[in-house]
Amino acid sequence: MEFFATSNKIPVHISDSKNGDTVLVLLHGYLETLYIWEDFRSLLDSRIRTLAIDLPGHGLSGSFDENTMDRTASVIKDVLSICGVEKAYLAGHSMGGYAAIKFAESYPEQCSGVMLLNSNPFADSPEKINDREREMEIVRADKLVYLAQSSIPKMYSPDNLRKFDDKIQETIEICETHDPEGIVSSIKGLMKREDMSGFWKNCSMKTAMIFGDNDKFMPVEKAREIIEMFKNSKSYIIEGTGHNSFIEKAPEVAEIVNGFVE
Repeated sequence: MEFFATSNKIPVHISDSKNGDTVLVLLHGYLETLYIWEDFRSLLDSRIRTLAIDLPGHGLSGSFDENTMDRTASVIKDVLSICGVEKAYLAGHSMGGYAAIKFAESYPEQCSGVMLLNSNPFADSPEKINDREREMEIVRADKLVYLAQSSIPKMYSPDNLRKFDDKIQETIEICETHDPEGIVSSIKGLMKREDMSGFWKNCSMKTAMIFGDNDKFMPVEKAREIIEMFKNSKSYIIEGTGHNSFIEKAPEVAEIVNGFVE
C-alpha cells in the first residue's frame, strides 16, 4: 500500500506491506527511491512487514533546506508513528545506511537493529566533499539526468552491467521525479554528516554490514579494514557484486536479511 503523510511539514511518500509481525524499514540510497526495493521485498520472509519511504529530497517526498541525517531520522520516527509501529529493524543502502545509523543513535528505544548495505559509519572525506560540490554544480546546471546516467552504472560490478541493464535504466528514468533542489539539499546533508564510527563500534543493539567485492565506492581492501575495525557487527562480503549487492545478488542478501530480522 502506497500513501502520503506529513512529517515536519513536508510530504513523505510511504510504502507499507501491512503484513507481518516484525517490521523492517528499508532506506534507499542517493538518487534512488523506494521503488529500488520492489523486487527485493518479494524475497523476504512473509512474516516481515516492510516499510519503505522516499527519503527527503528524493522521489515524491518533500525536502528541507538541508536534508541532514538528523532531520531524516526524525522523518523515519514520524513514519513509524504514522504506521502504528513501536519498534523496527532498519536496513539502509549507502545514504540510507547513514540515516539508519543516525536513527539508531537518536531513537534507540525504537530500533531493534541496523543493517548497512554497502554503507559505512564514517563522515565524508575531504576528497568526497569535493566530489559532492562538483555534483551540486552539475545538478544546478539542470543536468541531474546526466549525473544519473554517469553515476548509476558505476554502482554495479562491470560483469553485471548487461544483466541489470533494465534496472539501471529504470533507476535513471525515475530520477526525472527528483526535484533538483531536493537533491542539492540532500548533497548538503551528506556533506555535513558527522562521524558515527564511535557509536557504531560501541552500539549494543544488533548490527550487520554487507559489502560488495567489486564496489567502486568501497574497495574490498577498505571493506576488510572496516570489518576488522567493527568486530561487534556481523559482516559479509558478497562476491560478484558492486555497490548494489542487494540487487546484484538479491537471493543471497535476502537470506542474510531474513536471518538478521528475528
